[in-house]
Amino acid sequence: MQTVAVIDIGKTNVKVALVDLSQRAEVAVETQPNAVIPGPPWPHFDVAGQWAFITEALRRMATAARIEGIVVTTHGACAALLGADGDLAVPVLDYEHPGPDSLRAEYDAIRPPFSETGSPALPMGLNLGAQLHWMLTEVPDLRDRLAHVVAWPQYWGYRLTGGVASDLSSLGAHTDLWNPHAGTWSPLVDRLGLTGRMAPPRRPGDVLGLLRPKLQAELGLGPVPVLVGIHDSNASLLPHLAGRAAPFSVVSTGTWVISMVIGGAEARLDPARDTLVNVNAFGQPVPSARFMGGREFDMIRAGSAAVGSVAEAASVRARDVMLMPSVLPGHGPFPGRQHRWTAMPETEGERMVALGYYLAMMTAECLGMIGAAGETLIEGPFGANGHFCQMLAAATGRVVIPSQARTGTALGAALLFSQQAVGGGGDAGSVVPDPQLRRYAEAWRNRCAAG
Repeated sequence: MQTVAVIDIGKTNVKVALVDLSQRAEVAVETQPNAVIPGPPWPHFDVAGQWAFITEALRRMATAARIEGIVVTTHGACAALLGADGDLAVPVLDYEHPGPDSLRAEYDAIRPPFSETGSPALPMGLNLGAQLHWMLTEVPDLRDRLAHVVAWPQYWGYRLTGGVASDLSSLGAHTDLWNPHAGTWSPLVDRLGLTGRMAPPRRPGDVLGLLRPKLQAELGLGPVPVLVGIHDSNASLLPHLAGRAAPFSVVSTGTWVISMVIGGAEARLDPARDTLVNVNAFGQPVPSARFMGGREFDMIRAGSAAVGSVAEAASVRARDVMLMPSVLPGHGPFPGRQHRWTAMPETEGERMVALGYYLAMMTAECLGMIGAAGETLIEGPFGANGHFCQMLAAATGRVVIPSQARTGTALGAALLFSQQAVGGGGDAGSVVPDPQLRRYAEAWRNRCAAG
């Protein structure tokens, strides 16, 4: 197999990428914003719009290349509830809706402990179990109409093939529904009355089924295999698992910045600081930490296209222009803090430099909390941010290797077809720690420690 279509549904954008496995590179990418419909009954994803975009992109790509397989990768904290007729029983809830918080006390009484699930208690619908509990309460007859709960990648797999499953990596992404240490459902499934209705867990690289005959005709494709699919940050991790010697860390960047450690030092994870246990493509637990870095980047840059020059970077360091956590309170390693500037940037470029430094320091904090060691691989858009990469190397004292891949998850998802993980999406060159940046990193940390 050589050419694979990857459907990549991120929180911010929906993408379809064509990956040439022989080149280990994306040869075509189409994208559109991921729209949320305000309701009723609650804010939900525009499934019809997403499906129209996905099928049109596949149809166009099929005219230019022979697509030999399809795989889906998506953000976490999302599931589709299917009725007996195969249609959605309710709209697919946007995890940023605060509705589940209204039943937080009730939910906390039934959710298993962090020691069992590796899943911290998160606000809004970031725990999939909290979403399900809230929706089942809001819609009294929902449980009676419900046939299957499928994780988000597998909803699209179901649309493509008719197969029903939930992949291990999505189940292990702070759902409260999975025990990553035992590889089994947590007691929450039974407590929610969903035993027998959760789609069976499968590995991401298993074949879910062949493309439905009707879609074969509509899209101009043959009976291509569609894999079970994978959680997006675990897709970013996959290319490195067999092709790189431990210890190392992978930082998947997008709306969320998710740090994952392979072979690091043993660390006591603190669920109050957004650490968790993810599950990789092979069903193995992975110590992880996260913050909503891509969203924070967009909020602070406020549409600016500035990059920041060498002189502006020197000015930021000389004047100790620092953005302190947290731009989005409630997430990440400093959840209870409100962001502030120690000194205001004098130019747009200075603001972008300081923003890159802030994101690097937050990432370094995440890596430290989970016992990171060895080189740090950067997947996704932050790999192109020189200020981020340089400060991350200085703050951790370890080599940083950014990926050149445009879509950080696409190559990893495509590699599920080869069942091999061999190297990343092309390295843009190693970034070694710069002693000139260490003073800034130490000063930032000292300010954090002072409160």
